Amino acid sequence: MDEQDFRRQSLILSFWINHVHNALRETNRQYPFLAYGYDWLAFAHLAIAVVFFGVLKDPLKNKWVVQSGRIDCCMIFPLAFIAGFARGIPFYWQLIDCSFGVLGLIPLTIVYHKIEKLETIVRPADPF
Repeated sequence: MDEQDFRRQSLILSFWINHVHNALRETNRQYPFLAYGYDWLAFAHLAIAVVFFGVLKDPLKNKWVVQSGRIDCCMIFPLAFIAGFARGIPFYWQLIDCSFGVLGLIPLTIVYHKIEKLETIVRPADPF
């Protein structure tokens, strides 16, 4: 990417951030009750995070939490691309959203494989 492309991309990003800022300002001014939905979204994130403490307490019993988290990370991709396209979200922004799926999938996969290894130690394979 040369300097001219970089400046053009920076300008596009600047316009997009300004557009989002204006939309949030106007929405909060005219419809402040919509922000209440974001409060509940934050609560849902915290509630889901609490479930992951079970993995720390008993990883074998709560392996399903890690499996569910991995599936959730994979589901980010179709949601980001389908909803992003439908709502006119710039493609690079959709890629940023997808990066959360990748970044979440990496540690969850590591933990999942460690749990599988722990299972072989705690519950050896039945020879019969």
